[in-house]
Amino acid sequence: MKKTWIIVIVVLVVLIGYGVSSYNSMVTQEEKVGTAWSNVENQYQRRSDLIPNLVNTVKGYAAHEKETFDAVVSARAKATQMSIDIDDLTPEKLAAYQRAQGEIGSALGRLLAVTENYPDLKANENFKELQAQLEGTENRISVERRKFNETAREYNTAIRRFPKNIFAGIFGFEKRPYFEAEEGANQAPEVKF
Repeated sequence: MKKTWIIVIVVLVVLIGYGVSSYNSMVTQEEKVGTAWSNVENQYQRRSDLIPNLVNTVKGYAAHEKETFDAVVSARAKATQMSIDIDDLTPEKLAAYQRAQGEIGSALGRLLAVTENYPDLKANENFKELQAQLEGTENRISVERRKFNETAREYNTAIRRFPKNIFAGIFGFEKRPYFEAEEGANQAPEVKF
């Protein structure tokens, strides 16, 4: 009888130890997802911070391109008003966030296309520096989005594997959404001259 109790106690200690270890592992992975999300937001914020300087620099050369400037400023305003808490990151909210950021990218593309009409602007050192910073930021956004997706994948895999999925369900760990390519991104843009 005493041997049975010892076996039961050992099994319980092992299960509790595994449960604690699993919980701590999932918390660590969830925090990594949160950190990766913060890095994505930081890069989008960096881009938003660069936009007013870029717009003002281009405005000095292309005063009659008001519609393009308004589109950039409007897209920036819309995107900076949208914020998603990592604990409330649903696929729908991530898609809306991604659309708002996509609108900025599209508006910036139109703004940079306008600059092609102004050789003096393209030679301006301030503009060249801002354009290089913006290009670097777009690359950083891409890198951080990829890192976020990798971290979310690792976390999602961990909470879905048996037997951690049992603990994940008990403690409320939920799957995180991924950044996905925008609709039509698989087709090359049409270039007309």
